Amino acid sequence: MSLRFSLALALLLVPALGAQAYAQPLKPFKDELFAYPGILSSEAGGAYLVVDYSEARDIDKRDQVPERRVRGKYVATGVRKVQQDLALKTDAGTIRHFAVGRTKGAAVITIYLHGRGGSRKQGVDDFTFGGNFNRIKNLMAGNDGLYLSPDFSDFGEQGAAEIAALISHYAEQSPGAKIFVACGSMGGMLCWELASDRSVVTRLSGLLLLGSLWDEGFLSSAAFKGKVPVFFSQGSHDTVFPVEKQEAFYRSIAARAPGYPVRFVRFETGTHGTPIRMTDWREALNWMLSVSP
Repeated sequence: MSLRFSLALALLLVPALGAQAYAQPLKPFKDELFAYPGILSSEAGGAYLVVDYSEARDIDKRDQVPERRVRGKYVATGVRKVQQDLALKTDAGTIRHFAVGRTKGAAVITIYLHGRGGSRKQGVDDFTFGGNFNRIKNLMAGNDGLYLSPDFSDFGEQGAAEIAALISHYAEQSPGAKIFVACGSMGGMLCWELASDRSVVTRLSGLLLLGSLWDEGFLSSAAFKGKVPVFFSQGSHDTVFPVEKQEAFYRSIAARAPGYPVRFVRFETGTHGTPIRMTDWREALNWMLSVSP
């Protein structure tokens, strides 16, 4: 049975699974290819990791065309069978977005918010960023979940209102689903805006900041008070958002609230786009599933 047929059949025949609380770990998908290539150091019981990164290995050998097309073994394109390009009408406006997996009755939902110059298409490109978007698509579809990659108007209040409306809609379609928002680069501005929106925070199970920025306002936000898990990943050679500042922010969270569910992965010698390419989605999300409120 092909992956494409299996995914479609599962979505049609098991509509009630998503209503259950999703405490169990996500099932694997190509873990041997996407696991961190080596841990150089570890602190705080594994909450802070320094991961080995090599452009020669992690781009040149991994990609058929560097930074444009990953080698075929890293992807499974049958997941496109359950991918839709949709337009959701809300009070905040019409939100164009890709949806991959269960649009109703999902057990877990992951939303990716692109950075400056991106679009909803970035988050469903199977072949760029080392195939890592294809992996999250397959992880969600293969675990009775839903993956969303939306467009939005800006990185401020209007954009945040649109994403809040998107979250509200799909939360209503999948009551009880764990909802995670991953923000790449400037998309992090929306993560921090959402963290202060109580209507969103009540539905939020985790934030992932991938090569992104910091916001001291988070320390007084509804998400911080609710101990919503936060995951950071950053390249040590990021010239857009310096790793030292993001690490300092991570440590300020841990210092302000000992035991707060926060993790940091530093890719040694990695640059601005490295976290989107190299973050182990399954490891990060399984951790969040285990600690989310």
